[in-house]
Amino acid sequence: MRKTNFRNSVSKESKGLLYGLLGIVTFSLTLPFTRIVIPYMDPIFIGLGRAGFASYVAIVLLLLFKAPLPTRRQFLALIVVSLGVVIGFPLLSALAMQTVPASHGGVMLGLLPLATAVAGALIHKEKPSSVFWISALIGSGIVISYSLLQNNSSSGSYLKLGDFYLLGSIVAAAIGYAVGGGLSKQLGAWQVICWALAISAPFVSIPVFLLLPESTGSIPSIVWLSFAYLVLVSQLGGFFLWNKGLALGGIARVSQIQLVQPFLTILFSALLIGEEIETLSVIFAIAIVSTVLINRRTSVKIS
Repeated sequence: MRKTNFRNSVSKESKGLLYGLLGIVTFSLTLPFTRIVIPYMDPIFIGLGRAGFASYVAIVLLLLFKAPLPTRRQFLALIVVSLGVVIGFPLLSALAMQTVPASHGGVMLGLLPLATAVAGALIHKEKPSSVFWISALIGSGIVISYSLLQNNSSSGSYLKLGDFYLLGSIVAAAIGYAVGGGLSKQLGAWQVICWALAISAPFVSIPVFLLLPESTGSIPSIVWLSFAYLVLVSQLGGFFLWNKGLALGGIARVSQIQLVQPFLTILFSALLIGEEIETLSVIFAIAIVSTVLINRRTSVKIS
């Protein structure tokens, strides 16, 4: 019986890590596509627009599959999720893309695993081992060092306004991820993001339509396709995978998969928008990814 339970536990964790990895692959394309859209659309429209249009799709899905209404406690948690991943992260990350490259933003988001693990520990009483925390702190230290070195070498200054927007987006996303991951065990992964989007719809719709680009016909099709990706995948479909991963494998454990996101973002930034892959970025990205191997072997207790 114990062997069966152990196998089930390992299988569940492995599935969680797989779903989490697939979710991160979809999220790693977010910043490159945002950089494509930025020259043609207001950053506030991009940040809120992806949530606004995704909310209409989410409402249709909830009605189509006759999803039960959340309880009062679940509704309050969904508000937190909405503020974090529907409004906070998209808006702040879009503002950041005005002043920093997508590849730089991708490496800065390497702080997300530590932030999410901390949020999971505080909210859901997860208890990662001391080795886990040391590894997570090392990974975060690598990210901060990269940011300081890159900004200092390229512009003679240490931190740009975009870095502060990115830090704010990290805090917002970490809290949203942690609350959403726990809530997914009760409502289901897809329902959590759909309800969070539905809740935000009345508040984001007005500014979205006020900020609609005036000359939509002159906007290239690649820009509209990029924006469609932000709406349907970054803001909706990707969360189906990510929330399911967090629910199955545990928030602290699966959150460390985000450490591969910087490398993927750098790669996609080069392939999609021609950003140069700097040797410094590659070195630091590999260093960050290497901490995943350490965290994968550490213990996480869930009370």
